[in-house]
Amino acid sequence: MDIQRWIDALLTRLVDTWRVFVLELRRIFRDSGVMLIFFVAGLAYPVIYNLIYIRNVVENVEVAVVDMSSSPASREFVYRFDAAPEVTVTHTCATLEEAQALLKAQRVHGIIYIPSDYESVLMSGMETAHISLYCDMSSFLYMKNVLTAASMLMLDYMNHIQIDRYEAMNIGGETGWALVQSVPFRAVSLFNPTGGYCAFLVPPILVLIVHQTLFFGINMPQGTAREENKEVFILPGRRRRASVFRLLIGRGAAYFVIYMAIASFALILVPILFGLPHLAMVGDLLRFMVPLLLSTIYFSIFFASFQKERETGMVTMLFTSLIFFFASGISWPWESMNPFWKYLGYLLPSTWGMHGYVHLQTMGATLETTAREYHVLWVLTLVYFSMCALLYAYKAWRMDTAARREQAHRRMQSKQFIEQHISKSRL
Repeated sequence: MDIQRWIDALLTRLVDTWRVFVLELRRIFRDSGVMLIFFVAGLAYPVIYNLIYIRNVVENVEVAVVDMSSSPASREFVYRFDAAPEVTVTHTCATLEEAQALLKAQRVHGIIYIPSDYESVLMSGMETAHISLYCDMSSFLYMKNVLTAASMLMLDYMNHIQIDRYEAMNIGGETGWALVQSVPFRAVSLFNPTGGYCAFLVPPILVLIVHQTLFFGINMPQGTAREENKEVFILPGRRRRASVFRLLIGRGAAYFVIYMAIASFALILVPILFGLPHLAMVGDLLRFMVPLLLSTIYFSIFFASFQKERETGMVTMLFTSLIFFFASGISWPWESMNPFWKYLGYLLPSTWGMHGYVHLQTMGATLETTAREYHVLWVLTLVYFSMCALLYAYKAWRMDTAARREQAHRRMQSKQFIEQHISKSRL
């Protein structure tokens, strides 16, 4: 008898969870805005970002040179700078103003300014010679190329200057090079041998796209329900409230089923289509996406509970996207960040998702070696699920309390009406 009662209770819970799951799917597919975010933005944004940076590496960026020195040393610098694969010198200007006009007209994307005292200061050996560099910041790739070419040339140039000075002191050959570079080194770009901007930037952005579109898609119907004063605690076809756990599991499952397919496209298929690093095993990626999506879903449900208008989610998504990206420590190392932003990043599922995804896809790690990010995402799932449960329980208690007060008030009014009617009848 007890076993039968337990089985009946379990079936009731499963049926209630299924009904919440179906109800949430109906809300999603009947909302054109949510459909637009999930199936248009969620699928199009990963492709658009890859198309923007599809070249990955930019070569022969146009640069103007203002050589006020007009000396053999300055001409040699310009010749060697023009030989760098990242840039090409297309204009030689007489004044800086002329070069700035070319930069404003987008005919060049960088300016090299060599002062008139360049050779004299260089030959004196007593002071440091200066060369000014101006970059077009309309695209980070322009600045990166011009700065890289100038920096590498300056380092090589300084080595040769030191060799010339050692030779003047009758110290040359291998002895001179050993003094200039006592420990030979060769720069190797780990996990990004081409130095491509797309290979560095786009993989973590794909995770952020999944996080933010899911965040906005969950916030939108919640805001609509708040605007229309609809009750989200009632099971369809029932006149009683759903259990908080059944409600959260059913709603979370609806978003998880939809976004597992969208995330698989963005995080697995898109890197293969556009030639991004894709070193991870598909099984490891799928296992990693489970806590990533669940933590994002309950993170979004929790914050959606405070939303009163449908449009608030869009403003929040636009405002927080850049903050979430920088707080992740992908573009700026955590060690150099303000503690506030560092700890804020710890609380975001996107932070651990971006780090774990880069480890798996770009660095070729396994899920076992990415256990820290994987386990933290499960912890965040539990934390945000618990916070949602407490918040929903509190809201349900408030609504039940208000309903009981309303019933008590109506009974009191009814009792007073009956008493007044009886007293009038006696009179």
